[in-house]
Amino acid sequence: MSTNRASGFKKPISFLYISVFVLLLSVQIEAATKKYQFIVEVKNVSRLCHAKPIVTVNGRFPGPTVYAREGDRVLINVTNHAQYNISIHWHGLKQYANGWADGPAYITQCPIKTGSNYVYDFNVTGQRGTLWWHAHILWLRATVYGAIVILPKQATPFPFPRPDGEHIIVFGEWWHADVEEVVKQGNALGLPPNMSDAHTINGKPGPLFPCSEKHTFVMEVEQGKRYLLRIVNAALNDELFFAIAGHNMTVVEIDAVYTKPFTTNALLIAPGQTTNVIVSANRTPGRYFMAVRPFQDVPIPVDNKTATAILQYKNIPTTVVPLLPRLPSPNDTEFALSYNEKLRSLNTPNFPANVPVKVDRSLFFTVGLGKSACATCVNGTRLSASLNNITFVMPETGLLQAHYFNKKGVFTVDFPDKPPTFFNYTGAPLTANLFTSKGTRLSKITFNSTVELVIQDTNLLSVESHPFHLHGFNFFVVGTGVGNFNPATDPAKYNLVDPPERNTVGVPTGGWAAIRFRADNPGVWFFHCHLELHTGWGLKTAFVVEDGPGKDQAVRPPPKDLPAC
Repeated sequence: MSTNRASGFKKPISFLYISVFVLLLSVQIEAATKKYQFIVEVKNVSRLCHAKPIVTVNGRFPGPTVYAREGDRVLINVTNHAQYNISIHWHGLKQYANGWADGPAYITQCPIKTGSNYVYDFNVTGQRGTLWWHAHILWLRATVYGAIVILPKQATPFPFPRPDGEHIIVFGEWWHADVEEVVKQGNALGLPPNMSDAHTINGKPGPLFPCSEKHTFVMEVEQGKRYLLRIVNAALNDELFFAIAGHNMTVVEIDAVYTKPFTTNALLIAPGQTTNVIVSANRTPGRYFMAVRPFQDVPIPVDNKTATAILQYKNIPTTVVPLLPRLPSPNDTEFALSYNEKLRSLNTPNFPANVPVKVDRSLFFTVGLGKSACATCVNGTRLSASLNNITFVMPETGLLQAHYFNKKGVFTVDFPDKPPTFFNYTGAPLTANLFTSKGTRLSKITFNSTVELVIQDTNLLSVESHPFHLHGFNFFVVGTGVGNFNPATDPAKYNLVDPPERNTVGVPTGGWAAIRFRADNPGVWFFHCHLELHTGWGLKTAFVVEDGPGKDQAVRPPPKDLPAC
């Protein structure tokens, strides 16, 4: 076992040793409860009539589920034998004062080089529910991802009827070709890379695709029982609708935060988000399709194929033809908006919604898509993206290291609180290029201050929905709307009582989202669109949260095995 690298690790320990290409995983949930050993390798994986080598964790696609309990300590030893440098992000884990374990390459660490290893060492504090982990460099999360299940403390019940069983459902995307080569080709041309060839449910596309008879996930249930489904959208670029034929779902959690339960016949889940639902096996025993397909309410090319899995009642012959569910239409904006409007924090004495009422810092970020000059590209331009007219430039060393050691010249802290140019953001389509600069510009935030951030979509080139993820924090989605945010009237309509609490928010197409959080986690925390396409174009920045005055309110010293650049 690794020695403690920081004070305060007195909790029960969960061990997880992960190696990319060759990985050993050992999880111990509470003292000496469970131990696992997994092997990871690059292997040929067959999907849709094609077999190809992909980077896998434990030789599996998706990778293994990480199990822990609230209060556990987790050690994850990542040894990289893939041909790419890699880092792993533990999506949604707050990593208090411990950004060294957060994982985004060149933000909180330099990547783990081929043949090297790094131990992610963190406590699970004040969180329980479903999160997930994924590669956080290049487009490697196309195949390097898996679920995280955090169990409540012992003797702490769920705030809903205890299910009889549970299943993990992870959505993804599949490319026939090497996804990194696809991205390189697109970048060389100055165009978006080719869209994925399929969506997957637990790594499998389902029987609607050719040659996929052996590539269908089947979930067995028993009549009269209730099941908790832990659902993760690990797709790179698509918001997804999900439904189960003949069965409603009761939403009870989003992004590892309990919600006021509500029943729905379909879900909307953006890349990076998780949703837990209860499903009752109360229909005539048979076989029922579970299906997923993209939500896209603007004419932008996406892989619009439907992936399927099967919910199968126990003792039913596999020759029974499954029934297909009714999914919302791909451009059903009304369903998308009404579904998100139903999401509410539980807000009980045991699970309060501590929404900041007083705001110390108000930020307004505009999302812009545009073009920049590229002499070697097809049209003499390449697509780019910006926040507040700034296209983010990735550094060559970790921002957290530069901050901690006060290394000059790596970044500046002059990211503007508001865009330099105000205009009719969601009016008639604009072709003007309003970009003003490129740079590694960050926003400095005072420790323990309360922040309101309004994210505004714009019609530069095209309006589009954007799922934004904030590392290191949960936040409250106090308001959303379509059109331009109105600072004079929209705040009066905020929900400051029980707004949804999450780590990834979907900014509606041609609209805005307002989030609030308390900046009580010192360090450097990435903020980016979770569409991999847009992140690669520069739709990202980071917050530098200053140290607090207390002895436990400063960034911990870096671990000795932190990867070097």
